[in-house]
Amino acid sequence: MFFEWQGNQPVTLRCIDKFHETHDCVSIQLADLTESFLFDFKPGQFINLGVEINGKMEFRAYSVSSMPGDDHLQLTIKRVEGGKVSNYILDSLLIGDTVQALAPIGEFNIVDHPPLERENQTKALFISAGCGITPVFAMAKHCLDKNIDIAFLNIARTPEETIYFDQLETLHSVYPNFELSLLLKDNQNTRHPKGRLNSEWLQQLVPDFKQRTIYLCGPNQFMLDTQNNLIALGFDMDNFHQESFTPTLEPTNAVSPDSNQDANVTCDNNETDSLGVSIAVPNFATTIDAAKGDLLADKLESAGLPLIIACRSGICGSCKCKVTKGAVTSSSQETLTEEEIAQGYVLACSSSLQSDVEVEIG
Repeated sequence: MFFEWQGNQPVTLRCIDKFHETHDCVSIQLADLTESFLFDFKPGQFINLGVEINGKMEFRAYSVSSMPGDDHLQLTIKRVEGGKVSNYILDSLLIGDTVQALAPIGEFNIVDHPPLERENQTKALFISAGCGITPVFAMAKHCLDKNIDIAFLNIARTPEETIYFDQLETLHSVYPNFELSLLLKDNQNTRHPKGRLNSEWLQQLVPDFKQRTIYLCGPNQFMLDTQNNLIALGFDMDNFHQESFTPTLEPTNAVSPDSNQDANVTCDNNETDSLGVSIAVPNFATTIDAAKGDLLADKLESAGLPLIIACRSGICGSCKCKVTKGAVTSSSQETLTEEEIAQGYVLACSSSLQSDVEVEIG
């Protein structure tokens, strides 16, 4: 029996295991409080995870590294300098503790974007660095028994700092369709080369990369450099997919359907960027004072309203709310449908106030 998620409401799960992948990275396994339910999702997707820190529930987005059909969800989490939630999980979360979680989501997955068959062959290339290995590792495992030729290219400092190092080596040894390439900064006592990924290394390590569907995840600059290298090498970018942890859309205007206000609000000579505006939240009988340009999420959060804000970059969709009056300017509409946008839905973490607004949340 599969676990049933509660729409856009968080559910309570229990940590049933926790172990180190590297010195600064752990995997945690989450399961239902009482039953042995199976979890269904698309490999590559993530969940918004909530933990209570100093009396406040903090949410962050983490990719799922387990497989659909397992009786638990596994997340692999790396320490981040100044990272409130990640560091709490590494240092303080115990087996037996409970957490909050929202249903798995994400367009970067192997089900919606499967590898393409070309010339009677289906080939995939997974490229990762750092904790970006998490979603692509799940995607690669999903492909193991599907007659897909898998090339897995990971960039790391050392074998000891390579997440899933032993598992990767095992898959390379056991599965003839899984070819592992590690490019290391320090490759002492390994069979793997030393270097930094560039066009030359890409061609050397995966000579047939142009015949493959490519999935990429890692630090933002790493992904940008890799994408530019692929373009320069003439790769067909229709066969390219990457995880996005920052908004990819240019700033866009979001105005409620019944509002006659122009989202491109202009100021006369007597107005300033600190123009006072208000946020009315009728279903919570609340009105919040703000300034033009403030982020909608910041003001709703500071007022103590029950809005989940996980990624804070317009990617995960947890802070979706509806602007019924007034205007905001949004830098991301990543998870919103065209119908939702037409109805006035915005992502609060990526929406700046341009006028008095009325908002529906919950």
